[in-house]
Amino acid sequence: MARIAGVDLPPKKQIWIGLTYIHGIGRTRAAAILDKAGVSPETDVQDLTEEEARSIRQIVQDEGRVEGDLRKEVAQNVKRLIEIGSYRGIRHRRGLPVRGQRTHTNSRTRKGPRRGAVASKKKVTK
Repeated sequence: MARIAGVDLPPKKQIWIGLTYIHGIGRTRAAAILDKAGVSPETDVQDLTEEEARSIRQIVQDEGRVEGDLRKEVAQNVKRLIEIGSYRGIRHRRGLPVRGQRTHTNSRTRKGPRRGAVASKKKVTK
């Protein structure tokens, strides 16, 4: 089992898909990393030699932000937007979509489950 950037890669997947389990590495960046390392993208993670894993680990470390560093940077960017009171910061604070999407009918992922309508009115007593 290969461990790169603090993430255990799934052993039965091809390495170019396995690298996408690391936060900050998508398919394009995974292909570029494997090209630099000289590793075939179709190689399964469990079939990697220790030398190949070491070269991939080194390239990921040298290329920059992944996992914890990237998550921290994104969190700081959002916090900065909230602190300066920008429109995007206000949308982050309220838990609404930030990039101009409509909210009348969509954006359930961001807003959470629907709140039910008022069930019944209180009965008047004499």
